Amino acid sequence: MKGSYVILSLIFLVLGFLISYSFQLTREKAKGETLSPEQWDKEYQIRSQLITKEEINRDLQKELFEKQERVEEIEASLKEEKQVYYNLVEDVEKYRMYVGDVAVEGKGVQVTLEDASYVPDGENVNNYIVHESQIFSVINELYISGADAVSVNGQRLSRHSYIYCNGPVVTVDGNQFPAPFVISAIGDPNVMIPALNITGGVIDQLTYDHVVVAVEKKDKIVMEPLLNEQKDSAS
Repeated sequence: MKGSYVILSLIFLVLGFLISYSFQLTREKAKGETLSPEQWDKEYQIRSQLITKEEINRDLQKELFEKQERVEEIEASLKEEKQVYYNLVEDVEKYRMYVGDVAVEGKGVQVTLEDASYVPDGENVNNYIVHESQIFSVINELYISGADAVSVNGQRLSRHSYIYCNGPVVTVDGNQFPAPFVISAIGDPNVMIPALNITGGVIDQLTYDHVVVAVEKKDKIVMEPLLNEQKDSAS
C-alpha cells in the first residue's frame, strides 16, 4: 500500500506541475495577444490608411481606363486622318504624273507603227504610210485601257500635246519624227494588250490600212518629266 501512495503522490505532483505550467503558458499567451490602447490606435490608423490607399488606387485605375479609351479614340481618329492625307498625297502624285511634272517608270506596252514595205504599182503612196489619225487611235485606246503615261518616239505626251502629219514625218509637240513610230505606255499590259487586239479593234483597223504593227509587253518603261518649255509649247 505504501508503494501505491508513493506512486499516486508522484502522479498528482506531475499532474499539478502540468496544470500549473499550462495555466502559466495560457496566461502569458493571452497577455502577449492583448494590445495596448496605443497599439490599437496605431493599427486602426494603418488600416484606415490602407483603405484610403485602396480607394485612391481604384479611382486612379478607373481614370486610367477612361484615358486609355480616349487614347484609343484619338488613335482611331488619327488613323482615319492619316488615310485621308495618304489618299490626297496619292492623288497629287497621280496628277503630277499625268501632267508630266515627275518622272515615271513601270511595266507597260510598246506599240510600233511602220509604213508598208510594199506599195503596189499605181496605188497612192499615202494609203500605205502612217498618219496622225492612226497614231491617235492607238494612243486613245491605251489611255482608255488605263495607261498612266504615254510617249511617242520618246516624246512624252501631256494634256496639251498635239500631233499632226507632215508628209512622211509626224510632228509631236513641235518635234518631227519619221517612221517607225514607237508608242510607249506605262500601265497594266494584261489590260492594254487585249484592248488593242480586240476583234475589229485598233490593230485590225491598222492592218486593214496597210500599217505594219508590232505590240510588245515591257517589264520596265521609263519616262522623264516634261520640261517647262515643252509644257509651254504644248499649251
